[in-house]
Amino acid sequence: MVKQVRQERAIRTRNALIESAAALFARHGYEVVSLSTISARAGVSNGALHFHFPSKAALAEAVGVAAAQRFGRIIADEVLPAQRGGVPERGGVPERGGLPERGGLPERGGLPRHEGAPVYGVSSRYEGVPERGALPRRLEAPRRWDVPRRDEAASKQSAASRQNSALQTLIDTSHALLRGLGHDAVLRAGFALGDGAGVVGRGEDLYRRWQEWVAESLARAEREGLLARGLAVRDAVTAVVGATIGFAVLGGQDGQWLSRTTLTRFWTLLLPRLATPTALEGLMASGRLPETPR
Repeated sequence: MVKQVRQERAIRTRNALIESAAALFARHGYEVVSLSTISARAGVSNGALHFHFPSKAALAEAVGVAAAQRFGRIIADEVLPAQRGGVPERGGVPERGGLPERGGLPERGGLPRHEGAPVYGVSSRYEGVPERGALPRRLEAPRRWDVPRRDEAASKQSAASRQNSALQTLIDTSHALLRGLGHDAVLRAGFALGDGAGVVGRGEDLYRRWQEWVAESLARAEREGLLARGLAVRDAVTAVVGATIGFAVLGGQDGQWLSRTTLTRFWTLLLPRLATPTALEGLMASGRLPETPR
């Protein structure tokens, strides 16, 4: 029990030092921040700091690793709903829900019942007891009356596909990134430590990693036929990466640059040039809000 308490305390101390260092690195830069300032801000002694991190470089490396993990969660979380099983396959019919296969019986509760419509699937071929002098009413064969017409279903499927496209995922992820940079000091420090002038320790260059992810997303959008005719993918990558990284840098001084409004205006300006008219119809420049808080 005592050992477990000590381990938990050590983890809290280590995390407090990482958070303290990240906030100071992001605000003042790596070179000018001292270890004593970091420990004082974290509320721990210099001895405790050196117990966990033998040098400032080691502490910066831990910050970079933590930032890379958080960045990885951002780009991993913004996957297509279809990849999570949340969007039905072709035709817009959910896997569960009881629509009958061709020639089969509906699942329980699957077909909605209109007023006066027979309940299909009872053991008798006829419904109830006929009134005196009346012929028994034969149940009609099941009709696919509740399945949309082909053109309507295709239209809905097309709209869903656009909302779950590589372009919409790119938009959503850019919003998630700036949202993270606005409230997560560790993520901000991770970008600051790898600002292109040289990555501190063995941390990742998150600017380059973001550039590579954007390039992959736009290449996928091109394969999906979503990019405007004649548009070079490298030009689109330059515009998106340049703008988002610019917002990230400027956001260090003015949080308005990291706001949803700022990024929405950027996408509203860019998308008509970036996407085909058909793809543009289903895109949300403001991004789809995450289903659950991150």
